[in-house]
Amino acid sequence: MKTNEGFCQNWEEGLSWRSFVRYPQKNKNSSEKEYFMNCPHCTSTTIKEQTQKTTLGYRTFRCPACKRLFNERTGTPFNFLEYPTDVVLLVVLWRLRYKLSLRDLAEMFLERGLVFTHETVREWETRFAPFIAEQLRARRHGHAGTSWHVDETYIKVHGKWCYLYRAIDHDGHLVDSMLSEKRNMEAAQRFFNQAVAVVGHAPESVTTDGHRSYPRAIRETMGNHVRHRTNKYLNNRLEQDHRDIKQQYYPMHGFGTFEAAARFCSAFDELRNYLRPRSITGESISLSERRRAFLDRLVALQALLQAAS
Repeated sequence: MKTNEGFCQNWEEGLSWRSFVRYPQKNKNSSEKEYFMNCPHCTSTTIKEQTQKTTLGYRTFRCPACKRLFNERTGTPFNFLEYPTDVVLLVVLWRLRYKLSLRDLAEMFLERGLVFTHETVREWETRFAPFIAEQLRARRHGHAGTSWHVDETYIKVHGKWCYLYRAIDHDGHLVDSMLSEKRNMEAAQRFFNQAVAVVGHAPESVTTDGHRSYPRAIRETMGNHVRHRTNKYLNNRLEQDHRDIKQQYYPMHGFGTFEAAARFCSAFDELRNYLRPRSITGESISLSERRRAFLDRLVALQALLQAAS
């Protein structure tokens, strides 16, 4: 079995995120010593880079003000991990994006010389799926349309059915999603309040399947000016949109806990929405354009998550 030392050697030979997608290059005119960050301990800006790096290759620094040493990951959610940030993010992104079990991911990276267990994958998902969802959710503020389609779909949790509330706008872009143990007035109100907080505004109209909890929930959370339409045929697009989350979790045979289900569903919807091609209803996008957009967004997402950490 490979040790961490062997792992690090393989990593430096090119088994990183850069092996899978295009990555923005450094500015050749910039100094290699140039690094913009504050001391995570005292926030001083007068830090000095050290010649020695960590065992994973991260740059180290010393703060003259507080006399403390730190590295690029100090003070981030990825500090103290035994694996590079790129690897951890890629594992979690693949877990959310593709129909892969925990053991599938461990085996796939083992083939590339990266040794970790399926329980490690589970731990990374627990820790970093909410982080990814939070960063992507913040980017959607103010970008949803004014016509919303709202519906629920069933998600099995520990042998029982729960309700995943989901809303998309007229162009199919995600408004919000929320898992609930019940389908009632309180759940509907909580979902609408959360959706308005996420996107930053109430819609002009909401289309639902006509469940009795919706009229009052819409009226009390968003006001009488919001038009409520009840036509199941108008929600066909959203019902079809449910297929992706259902197909994603079917190989898992349901979720063990409500918290795990809520965490996965939220992160899955956020990532799926971020990577989907930006289009308007009826617009055709070629395969080459889809591939280019996917790669561009994947690289941008990596940069966003690294910066946010």
